[in-house]
Amino acid sequence: MVALVLAGAWGLLLAAGHLRGELPVLERLEATLTDFRLLLRGERQPAGAVAIVAIDDATVQRAGRFPVPRAVLADLLSAIASHEPAVTALDVLLVDEGPADEDRELAEALAGSPTVIAGAAVFEEMAQTTPGEGPLAGVPVAARLLLPRQSFLDRASLGIVNVATDRNGTPRFVPMLFRTSDRLEISLPLRAAASALGEEPVLGDGALRLGERRIATDIGYRLPLAFFGGRGTIPTFSAADLLDGTVAPEALRGQVVVVGATVTGGGDVFPTPFDPVLPGVEVIATAVSHLIAGDALVRDRNVRRIDAAIAVVLPMVLVALIGWRRNVIGIAAVGAVLTVWAIGNVAAFDTGYWLSAAVPLAAAAPPALIYGAAQLLQGRQRATFFETQSAMLQRIQAAGLSQWLARDPDFLSEPVRQDAAVVFVDLSGFTGLSETLGPVATRELLDSFYDLVDREVTACHGAVTSFMGDGAMILFGLPEPTAGDAANAAECAVRLCLRLREWLDRRGETRIGFKLGAHFGSVVASRLGRGSNQQIATTGDTVNVASRLMEFAKENGAELAVSEDLLREAGRTTFDRGTLDGPAGAHLRGRAGTLSVWLWRPARQNQSA
Repeated sequence: MVALVLAGAWGLLLAAGHLRGELPVLERLEATLTDFRLLLRGERQPAGAVAIVAIDDATVQRAGRFPVPRAVLADLLSAIASHEPAVTALDVLLVDEGPADEDRELAEALAGSPTVIAGAAVFEEMAQTTPGEGPLAGVPVAARLLLPRQSFLDRASLGIVNVATDRNGTPRFVPMLFRTSDRLEISLPLRAAASALGEEPVLGDGALRLGERRIATDIGYRLPLAFFGGRGTIPTFSAADLLDGTVAPEALRGQVVVVGATVTGGGDVFPTPFDPVLPGVEVIATAVSHLIAGDALVRDRNVRRIDAAIAVVLPMVLVALIGWRRNVIGIAAVGAVLTVWAIGNVAAFDTGYWLSAAVPLAAAAPPALIYGAAQLLQGRQRATFFETQSAMLQRIQAAGLSQWLARDPDFLSEPVRQDAAVVFVDLSGFTGLSETLGPVATRELLDSFYDLVDREVTACHGAVTSFMGDGAMILFGLPEPTAGDAANAAECAVRLCLRLREWLDRRGETRIGFKLGAHFGSVVASRLGRGSNQQIATTGDTVNVASRLMEFAKENGAELAVSEDLLREAGRTTFDRGTLDGPAGAHLRGRAGTLSVWLWRPARQNQSA
């Protein structure tokens, strides 16, 4: 009963956050699962109410430059108007002043047929939304709007062209409304659809209405996007062909014509499940098609309520099944429930209802796993537990991880892939020196080196995974990755440079030096070996690059080489105790291409140089 109550409480906590749209970590997982479901659903044909006129490579070549002159835009709009579209949506920002005659010509062309022109919202680094529970709750609040020139606005309607992307840059929503401190504007897709249907949009209870049409929207009146396919899925015509008169008149008649750039190198592209470089104009056209045809994914307040109910019920059902049968029958029952839920979720998505996959999984997995693990561990005796830990600690070679293994003897029994920071440190010239020192002095020197490294690594919350003769490999990110791993690695690398220099000076040792390399990226951590001979091993390109960076530091007369990836994650503050030079394109041994690398030197070294 305690497990059931706790499982329900955990699900209720996630459900409350989901209803308010306050689970950004789960939204990232949801984005990945949504891409999978879109690919599973496959490409689909749009309803046929929208066409794209692309300012493509041929158009730019014909015009002679990009952005194309406004006189060319004027000719293009006039040519589109002759085809009698329902409305033309111009996905081009006309903010700056152009030549007076061209601006005048473009303004006249805008008045030739119903036209919507683009404005853009400019947000602060941390985007804000309208707080509270009113009808505008969740609407994005812009710092300011970039608006077309007034001479153009006098002859056309305005629509804001921004889209909402996830962390990977994939457009997930198109906000229908935008706010500033003193005005409220609607999006370009909504303005174009409203003009084509001859209806003014009306705010409803978590939805928009265009006449008799109810358009379900998510929090903040965001329209979910369901991409039809790759570029060209929506009928697309070259602006050059339209200007040359080779496009059939019926191709655009009665359509919403979206005009935008698809020119190579134009920059207005987005990664999507079907196309890694989908033009932005096709994203806008997709939203317009959803509004007119009503084929968008439905993710509104009611759908979120269903998600919330599943998030509470599913973990309680799984815990109840585990408590009912602690054997194969119970596991099979849990698997059957999860299978039925997954099939239902995919089926709902296929019919256009975007039920969350991430929230129920996050709600169900921890209680089920924790309760299941508690059931499995219940019969073990304390003496056996301590015996297992003792044997494990004797086998492990990465001393910095022994405390974690004491709590979790099964740590890394299965390999894991995760982001981590890796630092290598090595003494230069030590091999030649050891031949003259003798075994006792060599051991004393290495013991002092190991002790220094271990102290600094422990102070920076890292783990020495192995000492290799006169060097060491240091890892930040095990047993669990944290947001500060890169910063801790940078701090450790700088402190090692300073302490090792002091150490050598104190010993009066001028025959050896040292070098360090630091990198951040994906690693694979696992436990290798069997029986009484096991060790923690960390492998992958990140490890190899960090090791090669030591060579790059030595070749360039520096003591520390840092990759661009680690510098970006850690920030520059740690390196203010010296000089950071770069970036340099490094050709690392055994690796194709170049890597951006920065060289750090302590202040004293730079002054003496």
